[in-house]
Parts: sequence; C-alpha cells; structure tokens
Amino acid sequence: MIIDRLPRLTLRTRLTLVYGALFLAAGLTLLGVTYLLFDQQLAESFVDRYGGVRGGPRERILINMNGHMLTGPEAIQWLQRQEEELRTAATTSLLTQGAVALAVVGAAAAGLGWVVAGRVLAPLRRVTDTARRIAVTTVADHGLRARIALRGPEDEVKELADAFDTMVERLDHSFDGQRRFVANASHELRTPLTLNRALVELAMHRRAASSDVKQLGESLLEINARHEQLISGLLLLARAEHEIADRSPVDMADVVSHVIGQTAWQAEEAKITVHEAAGHAPTSGDALLLERLVHNLVENGIRHNTGDGTGWVRVVSRTTPDGRVEVEVSNTGPAVPPYDVPELFKPFRRLGADRLVTAKSAGLGLSIVRSVARAHGGDVTARPRGGGGLVMTAVLPRAQE
Repeated sequence: MIIDRLPRLTLRTRLTLVYGALFLAAGLTLLGVTYLLFDQQLAESFVDRYGGVRGGPRERILINMNGHMLTGPEAIQWLQRQEEELRTAATTSLLTQGAVALAVVGAAAAGLGWVVAGRVLAPLRRVTDTARRIAVTTVADHGLRARIALRGPEDEVKELADAFDTMVERLDHSFDGQRRFVANASHELRTPLTLNRALVELAMHRRAASSDVKQLGESLLEINARHEQLISGLLLLARAEHEIADRSPVDMADVVSHVIGQTAWQAEEAKITVHEAAGHAPTSGDALLLERLVHNLVENGIRHNTGDGTGWVRVVSRTTPDGRVEVEVSNTGPAVPPYDVPELFKPFRRLGADRLVTAKSAGLGLSIVRSVARAHGGDVTARPRGGGGLVMTAVLPRAQE
C-alpha cells in the first residue's frame, strides 16, 4: 500500500506541528479580528463625518499640495480620493506586514515547540532507551536489573516510569526464582535417580536374576539414563543463564580438538566422517561451559545426519577480521525448512522423528548452546545447508592477547 511507504512522523514532530498549527490558527484569528476592527473604524468616511450636517451640505475650503484652493464638490472628490488611497495603503500594510510577522513568529513558535516537545518527551525517551537496553541485553548480563529511576514531579510520565520499574523488578524476581527452582529441583532429582540406577543394577547382577529381570533392568537403566541426561541438561542450562564471573583465557582451537577426540566413538558408530579445521581463536570465559557448547554442536551434527555412511561433520574455529571468534559446525543430513530453524534453539523442541518421547536427546542441547554463548557475550545462529543439513555458527568476543 502507498500509505505504508510514507515516512513515519515521530511524536516530537507531531507535537511540534500541533503547536505550530495552533499558533498559526490563533495568529490568523487575531489578524482577522484586527482587520475587521480596522475596517470598521474606516467605514465612516471623512466626507460623511465633516462634509455635511443635518441642515444640508456645508462648504469646506481645502488646499492641495500644488497650492490650488478647492471648494464644494471638487474638494469632496479630492478628499474621497485621498481617503481611498489611505484605506488601500493601510489595508495593504496591515495584511502584508501582518502576514510576514505572523510567518516569522510562527516559525519561531514552531522552533520553540520543537524544543519544548523535546524537553517534555525526554522522560519517555529514557523509558524507551531502558526498554530497548533490556531487550538487547541477555539474562546473564542482568538486563532485567536496569531501572529508569526517573526523578521529577509526580506527573503522568513519572507514573509511567515507576510502573515500568515495578514491572521489570517483578519480572527480574520471577526469572531469578524460576532459575533457582530449576537448579534446586534438578539437583534434588539427581539423588533418587542415582539410587534407582544402583538398585536396578544390583537386581540385574544377582545370580538368581532371570533373563526377563535383566531385560527389564536394561530398559529401566536406559530410561533412567535419559532422565539423568535431562536433569544434567537442566542444571547446565540454569548455570549457563547466569553471568560468567570467573573468566579465564580459552583457545577455542584446543576446545574443538578436545571435543572431536571425545566424540570420535560416536562418529565411528554412526559412520560419520569428522573434518577438523581448528584455527587459533582466543576468547575468555568458563572453559567447561565453552567445551559443552562445542560438544553439543558436534554431537548434534553427528546425531542428525544421513546415517548411510556418507555423512560428514566439519568443525572450524577461526578469528574474523572484525575481531570476533567463531566456531562453525556444518553437517550433512536431512533438509531443514528455514522456518523450522528458530525452533531448534527452544528447550524441549525437536524436529522430525526426534519429536518422539523415546528420543535419545533431551531436547536441551541447542538451548544450552545459545545460553552459554549469550552468557559469554556472544550468540549462535543456524541456517540450512544446501543439499541438506545445517550450518551452525557460535560467535564469541575475542580475548585481548
């Protein structure tokens, strides 16, 4: 639509236009009233006022600039001409000079309105800046702890700022409570799961245990392992969403090489070829969390692959010219629609056959990757690879060497 292409006017511009329009309307009204009063004063001519009385016309003697003496009708005609010229000159001067003065003062009023509107909207700009800062700041950076803390008279704008601060404070407490609950609940659930595993293993390894008991034990151990994996993922996710206070130098090239060595048996079982291109990529942060970030990316590339012996995973670490560190993991595999890519980073979201409850993964791997990356001041993106599979890139800030 053509309306959508029109430039959007800011609130400050609209207020300035309103101020200018109101002043212009008031000025035009004042100029019109002045003209009407002026015209009313000139409505009674000099001839009507001085050229006659009730008893009949009274003779007047007038002298013009050339020294000629005029009397009677000639004097009245001369007076009427002078009166008409005076009326025309006065009207022209009033309208012309009044319009010029109105334009000048109107422009000054518009400029003053722009300044006043900026002063009035300054608190709203603080509200907007704070909201934008919270929106772009990660939870690990304590974005919800930002406050407007507006000072000034108790007006509508201050009420809005105070209401916004109250809302953000409640959200901050809510998210903190949620993270503490997840961490505490996950920690408490690990004990009974460990106890269950020990009891099942004890029952399986008894001499009198039948084959049915052993088969049931293996199934229970598999279910218990998935639950332990889920609990561990929740604990790691809760930890990753906190600020990384203790940072140490980490070269992502060493992390990539270490992770590829750890996951070599998984790649061999899945008949996946892993290509390594570990370039120097210095960053800083929690080494264990960064290792988990790369491990989840590589494990995801191995798990979601072709499965026919022709699949591969390529892991690259590098430093970009703009001073960032990147870890890129690309793999072959089934085609992923672009609209499904954002769903990959949401907790407990799986694509394709992995949506089933019996899936091996807990659905937290990429959520943990994004949380770890953002906790370190970076982010992770994904895009479909031509021919199937994904290209996932984790971006981290480069450490000063």
